[in-house]
Amino acid sequence: MTDSAYEPYYVPHSSKLPIFASIGIFLTVFGIGHILTDLSADVDSAFGMATLMSGGLVMGLTLFFWFSKVIEENHKQLYSDQMNRSYVWGMSWFIFSEVMFFAAFFGALLYVRVFVVDWIGGVGDRGPSGMLWPNYEPHWPLLNTPDPERFPAATGVISAMGLPLVNTLLLVTSSFTVSFAHHAIKEGNRKKIIQWLTVTVSLGVIFLFVQAYEYVHAYRDLGLTLGSGIYGTTFFMLTGFHGAHVTLGTLMLFIMLCRALKGHFTEDNCFGFEAAAWYWHFVDVVWLALFIFVYVLGG
Repeated sequence: MTDSAYEPYYVPHSSKLPIFASIGIFLTVFGIGHILTDLSADVDSAFGMATLMSGGLVMGLTLFFWFSKVIEENHKQLYSDQMNRSYVWGMSWFIFSEVMFFAAFFGALLYVRVFVVDWIGGVGDRGPSGMLWPNYEPHWPLLNTPDPERFPAATGVISAMGLPLVNTLLLVTSSFTVSFAHHAIKEGNRKKIIQWLTVTVSLGVIFLFVQAYEYVHAYRDLGLTLGSGIYGTTFFMLTGFHGAHVTLGTLMLFIMLCRALKGHFTEDNCFGFEAAAWYWHFVDVVWLALFIFVYVLGG
């Protein structure tokens, strides 16, 4: 390799941030495990909740200082093209891992709905289920659980044409608005960047409020809970984890809005925004799959 082809690769100085990130992850996972253990024992989980919140706080502060350092290094033009490519590949693999994450959950839903419910209900060789639940008739959504005393079923399901349709319209619209913000960056129009990002973040916040109201309605009016059989479990597993991803995506876009207000992003230096936009489009696509398989076909 000739000297002219040599490309320096920036190596950052040593940092204590990875240690704090490890502590935050440990507290978060420990808190979640403690909460789940207490829920199974039907006892109060104040300690688990406090641990979870502490872990979230530590992780939030760690990521804030970590990303601030990355932004500072980028503005100092310390990164080479090779370094920038590593960020692109890193975000690409991260989104791919998220695709596999949701693929596992959708696979669980498909397995339960297509195979398990029918097996328990008598399709094919029932095996031990014929002795355990001889009168059970399979039906999805599962509003008649095989063991109603232990797992009381919900009294109804959430209509796809109600709040879920509203949230679908909100997220589909937000995909367009974040794309408009991207085009504004390419045009160098700072005012439009801020306007469209503000709209996108607002749509994400509204989505979360609508989903929270939907959860209250499900728990209070329909008896649809995590304890209402496999239908309730898969419903909250899929929609809950997606809601967590919307929360993260909204936070990412809010940070991009703050950066836009400070004058960041140019036509050839805006991967931070593009990474957040990729993630937001991924969240939108997952919701469309949720809307179809959980609400339309599963309701």
